[in-house]
Amino acid sequence: MSTSDSNSLDHEPAGTGAGVSQQIRDISEVPAVEVITTGAVHLMSAAAVKVGLADDPEAEELKDLDEARKLITALAGLVTAAAPEIGSQHAGPLRDGLRSLQLAFREASLIPDEPGKGPGEKFTGPVN
Repeated sequence: MSTSDSNSLDHEPAGTGAGVSQQIRDISEVPAVEVITTGAVHLMSAAAVKVGLADDPEAEELKDLDEARKLITALAGLVTAAAPEIGSQHAGPLRDGLRSLQLAFREASLIPDEPGKGPGEKFTGPVN
């Protein structure tokens, strides 16, 4: 390998390093509570679609309860762990949305889970 070949491996394409640096600076300015709530909202939205709550004529075709279970459980873990850090003004609405998803999941299931065994209930306790 020539010297010019090794130098070309050490360098990123022009502008890539600067773009990454700018992204790092941009994310550093976002408060943690905003990053957490944004992640939670993305999980909620995805779970709502997978439970069949999409505002779409094909909502039933988009339903996937196995995927919804995973998303709701991840959301429950995030909300439960983050609640003390983000405060009740942010955690309250997230908990309400989570509970609505858990109830929608229970309604959509042909074979209901036992109390305390539904998605996320290991973090939230049984949801009725």
